[in-house]
Amino acid sequence: MKLISFTTIFLLSLSLINVSTQAQHLTASDSIDVFLKNKMQQRRIPGLQIAVIRNGQIIKNNTFGKANLEYNIDATNETVFSINSITKAFVGIAIMQLSEEDKLKITDPLSVHLDSLPDAWRNITIQQVLSHISGLPDIMDADEQVLGHNDEREAMRKVKALPIEFQPGEKFSYNQTGYVLLGQMITKLSGMHFTKFIEDRQFKVSGMKLTRFGDSYDVIPNYAGAYTLTKQMGDRFIRNKTPGHAYMQFPIFFRTAAGIQSTATDLGNWIIALKSGKLLKKPASIDLLWTPAKLNNGKTCGFNLLTNGYALGWPTVTRKEHPAVGPVGGGRSALFVYLKDDLSIVILTNLMQGNPDQLIDEVAGYYIPDMHEANGFGLPANLKKLRTELLKQGFDRGITVVTQLKKKDPTFQVNENELNSWGYQLVSQKNLPAALSIFKLNVVLYPGSANAFDSLAEAYEIMNNQVEALINYKKSLALNPKNKNAADRIQALTK
Repeated sequence: MKLISFTTIFLLSLSLINVSTQAQHLTASDSIDVFLKNKMQQRRIPGLQIAVIRNGQIIKNNTFGKANLEYNIDATNETVFSINSITKAFVGIAIMQLSEEDKLKITDPLSVHLDSLPDAWRNITIQQVLSHISGLPDIMDADEQVLGHNDEREAMRKVKALPIEFQPGEKFSYNQTGYVLLGQMITKLSGMHFTKFIEDRQFKVSGMKLTRFGDSYDVIPNYAGAYTLTKQMGDRFIRNKTPGHAYMQFPIFFRTAAGIQSTATDLGNWIIALKSGKLLKKPASIDLLWTPAKLNNGKTCGFNLLTNGYALGWPTVTRKEHPAVGPVGGGRSALFVYLKDDLSIVILTNLMQGNPDQLIDEVAGYYIPDMHEANGFGLPANLKKLRTELLKQGFDRGITVVTQLKKKDPTFQVNENELNSWGYQLVSQKNLPAALSIFKLNVVLYPGSANAFDSLAEAYEIMNNQVEALINYKKSLALNPKNKNAADRIQALTK
C-alpha cells in the first residue's frame, strides 16, 4: 500500500524546495514558523498554537491561522483550544498528588476506594486503569457516544452490566470507563469534585489563567472551535477537502477522560510547574508518573510505533534516542516532554485530523539537530546502518552495501515497508536521486512486491521519466491486477 499519493508528493516536493530556500536565511524560530505554516497548508489546519519550553521558561509561543473560519477570526496566543485526552495527564498528576498525601497507592485495587463494583472489577488496580490495561468494558458505544445519554447513573448502570473485555494486564486497550471511575475516586478522597481539585491544585498553581473545563455546548471566550475533514455518509466516513464543524460533548462526569480547554502558553506553564516541583513534591512521583506500564508478559504497549507505551495518564515515546512522554488529544493536540533533553514542545490545533504529534519531533530538530528526519532520526536501527554506509559509498551502491552488511551480521535485514517509507521521506526532503536508489533497492530485495514497483514507478514519474514509470507501473499491475493506482497511472501515461 502506498504511503502518499503521487500528486501529494509532487506538490510537497515543490513546496519544500521553496521552504528550504527561505529557511537558509532564517533563525531556528523563524524556520519552525515556516515549517508549521507549510504543514498547516498541507493538512488544511485552520489554526495552530505552539509553545517551546527550555531552561524552565517558555522561549517561543506563536499562533497561526484562524480560530473561526465562518467569521474569518484570526487565532491569537489567547485563543483557547480543546485538548481532549491530554486531560488524562492532569488526572495522572491528581492521582499522584493524592498518593503523596497517603490517601491511596496506585497498586490499590479499585474496590479499596469505590463501592458497588462488579466482582470482575474489584481487583483491577488504579495503575492498570490509568495505563489502559484494565480490561474494563468501555463506556463509549460503537458511535463514540457516552452511554446513558450523558446521565452518569444510567451510564454506570449500562457499563457495569457489560462483561469484562480481557484479564487485567493482558493487553493495551484504550478505555474511558476507568477514567470515569478515577474521577469518582478523586472526588471521594479529596472531599471536592474532581474538576475543582484539578482547578485548585493544577490550574491555579501553574498560573493557567485561560484554562477551564468545557465542551462544544459551553460558551467559551476566544474558543478556537473544532473542525474535521471527515463526514459520515450512512455507515461509512468520507474525507472532504475543506474542514467542516465537529461537535464534541463531554458530560461533567466524563471530564476526567476529556474536557479541558487550554492554550499552548498555559500548558507550557503547567509543564514548568510540574518539572519544578510545584505540582508533585517528590521526584520519585514524577518518575512513576512517566514510567510505562508493563503487561503480564513484561512488554509495554501503546497507540502506535511513536507513542508506544502508556504510563499514568501519559502516553510514552519509549526509545533509546530522545525518549519522551507525549500526551495526545483528539488527533488535534499534543505535547512532548523530552526526558533526557531540556526541551518540551506543545502544539495545539483546531482540526481533528491535524495530528501534531507527528510534527513535534521535527520541530525539536531545530533545537537538537540530530532529531531532524533528514539526519536519519526515527529510522529503524538497520536502516540507520544502511544509511550510514550509503552516505559513505553512495546511494547507487545499495545492493553492494546490503551484501557487505549481511557478511558482517548474518541477521541483518531491511524491511520492505520500512525501506519504502524511507524512500518517501527522501522524496519529501527533495532528495530525489537518493529516493530513486532506495526504491530501486527495494524492488531488487523484494521482486514479488507490487507495492515496491508501484513506488518506484511513482518516483520515476516525479522525475519526469515517463517511460520508466510506465514500465514499473505495468510490472506492479502484473503482480497485483487489483492495483487501481497502477492501472489509473498506466492509462494516464499512455494517453
